[in-house]
Amino acid sequence: MKYKIPQSGISLLLIFSFYTVQGQIKNNDFTAIENKLIEWRHHLHQNPELSNREFKTSAYVAEHLKNLGISVQTGVEHTGVVGLLKGKRPGRVVALRADMDGLPVRERVDLPYKSEATALFNGQETGVMHACGHDTHVAILMGVAEVLAKNNDFAGTVKFIFQPAEEGAPSGEKGGASLMVEEGVLERPKVDAIFGLHISSGTHVGKITYKPRGMMAASQRFVIKINGKQAHGSTPWQSVDPIVIASQIINGLQTLVSRESELTKEAVVISVGSIHSGIRFNIIPESLEMVGTIRTLDRDMKEHIRNRMNELVSGIAKAYRATVEVIIEDGTDITYNDPELTQMMLPTLQKVSGMDKVTEISAITGAEDFSYFQKEVPGLFFFLGGTPTSLVEADAPSHHTPDFFVDDSSMLLGVKTLSQLALDYLAKE
Repeated sequence: MKYKIPQSGISLLLIFSFYTVQGQIKNNDFTAIENKLIEWRHHLHQNPELSNREFKTSAYVAEHLKNLGISVQTGVEHTGVVGLLKGKRPGRVVALRADMDGLPVRERVDLPYKSEATALFNGQETGVMHACGHDTHVAILMGVAEVLAKNNDFAGTVKFIFQPAEEGAPSGEKGGASLMVEEGVLERPKVDAIFGLHISSGTHVGKITYKPRGMMAASQRFVIKINGKQAHGSTPWQSVDPIVIASQIINGLQTLVSRESELTKEAVVISVGSIHSGIRFNIIPESLEMVGTIRTLDRDMKEHIRNRMNELVSGIAKAYRATVEVIIEDGTDITYNDPELTQMMLPTLQKVSGMDKVTEISAITGAEDFSYFQKEVPGLFFFLGGTPTSLVEADAPSHHTPDFFVDDSSMLLGVKTLSQLALDYLAKE
């Protein structure tokens, strides 16, 4: 797939001036770094690294922060980097977060900075690509650090969190935002609020979308192991067939959505992603394993689904004379935008991008481990448009695909927005 790469010099919203109670950031402080943003992003895009393996990425970030005179801590949660920028007067602490990891996806987009990287993932060689835009997140936060380091006449402290493994730690490892929280990233000094963004393929450049309260779903992974009785395919009455039982369980799981979930309140999704059983056409196997995901946007509904899944699956298996094991693992919590913080900072979003460019959206069933920060401190997470205006939004390639693409010109608005959110928050009583 080929895209016309826009000229990097064309930027949005240059007519705005940025003022806070504590000081002023001039437009030319932003426009001066636009070429750097693109350079950083292209470097990161060409050198993606998988979760918990972001060694070169973290070194690249740490060097940049040190050159700005920002206090830097490395090796946080394996490869995480934390920068601390103190203003000229004491005050509150605000954190800004970017995730750094790429995905096991081989890039198809014909770009001059296309990724050719490869790595081992689950024992198989694969291409590696920033197929979810984390390269733009890192470049944006590097830009915010440079702008705020130059304009540090504010009261308080800004903590820059460059997080590994948002896409999930490798099997047998811990990682992501939950481990950073466990290791105390929101302490020393204690964070009062946190802001983050995600680039959005399918939303035009220049737009910002958000939602108070539950914006992205909690993600849970489930494994169902069925043990039956093996038999010849010609004598099924001698078997306890795990494949037939699995089909009944799958149908039953969907009734948890269609008949037990109050869908006018929030969405629920239960999907089976893989089923493994049997080795031969004329043998009814002894066992089966299915793996899937649960997505919920309400904590009470999440617990209801968990409890009822255990009851339902066990009941179906017992009815068919099989035994079963159900394992449900938490992936991410609900990405929950604190309603008071969201209301307080909405004027900042509108000031930076323009009233007509900020839209409240419905919740989505994608998941984000930024949620673990929000469980500890008030947080606001929003989407930043990344699709060129020359492309119909609905035609934009999906995240996590070989054709994923975002426009370089989207990043400057991200720098302006995060910078202004930090300064405006610190300036408020």
